[in-house]
Amino acid sequence: MKAALLQLVLLLAGLSASRVQSSEPWPEKSVPSKSTQVAILEDKRINESSGLALGIRDPSVFWTMNDSGGEPCVFAIDRSGKTRAKVRVRDAANFDWEDIASGQDSDGTPTLFIGDIGDNFFIRSTIQVYQIPEPAIRAPGQSVEETETAEPVIWRANYPDGHQNAESLLVHPQTRRLYVLTKSDDGKCALYAFPQPLQPKVSMTLEKVVDLTFPQLIRAGKRPHDNCMTTAACFSPDGTRMVVATYSSLYEWQLPKGKPLSEALSQPPIRIEPDMLRQLEGVCYDTDSRTLWLTSEHLPTPLLRVTR
Repeated sequence: MKAALLQLVLLLAGLSASRVQSSEPWPEKSVPSKSTQVAILEDKRINESSGLALGIRDPSVFWTMNDSGGEPCVFAIDRSGKTRAKVRVRDAANFDWEDIASGQDSDGTPTLFIGDIGDNFFIRSTIQVYQIPEPAIRAPGQSVEETETAEPVIWRANYPDGHQNAESLLVHPQTRRLYVLTKSDDGKCALYAFPQPLQPKVSMTLEKVVDLTFPQLIRAGKRPHDNCMTTAACFSPDGTRMVVATYSSLYEWQLPKGKPLSEALSQPPIRIEPDMLRQLEGVCYDTDSRTLWLTSEHLPTPLLRVTR
């Protein structure tokens, strides 16, 4: 969300009566980690990086895009901070793009999913996800390619329990199911799943998976409630982990094979404290399903690697 709107959004969210019932915060459990700033994104057009996804077709790049109000475009960036491609999504509008996820479509084609899911003022009757084939990009050292996608597939949905704000979109690597994690200023949120199979040209009703409550914690330079406001999330490529970012911390769950997602997420996660970012809003796993990559809104835009 834009910084200028933050105070107004918090006020409106506090007044909203449509809050989900949530569990109590879990016991504190943190692990040591190492954060390394690998690069600063060179492209000044990426001034509000909101969301980060590892390339499936080409894992040497990440995909990101700007927050609400920007061009309906996605950018491919490499690990040196260089832009490798800018791709405009045809006939799309960036009403409130908040997250991007990579996965496969029903045919196994490498695919990007763009979450137009933000609703700071709780006014949207539906949210939508744009689905596009992951673009092929030029080899390193060549000029930046600027292209346009074919017509995207659009999946529309509504919540079963009223308006929600969200900034986190996930796609499970095995089931290929889409999920949305909501956001609130008090840490009470919920994970919702899109129905399977997905239904085109209609608004699908999301299915609630589990309620979660993120705690308020104090970190130097951050407000306590910054820690409980969810801003991004991702499944690991092997499906054994799930991470959720807040403005000041990362929370990670183990997802044992065969255990329902709701049951796995009812267990306490571990907390990871990366180096402080101004406005952490992008997270994804690397191919090893353990290393994490982060970006932040506002220039200069850093690219961080977190190892455990």
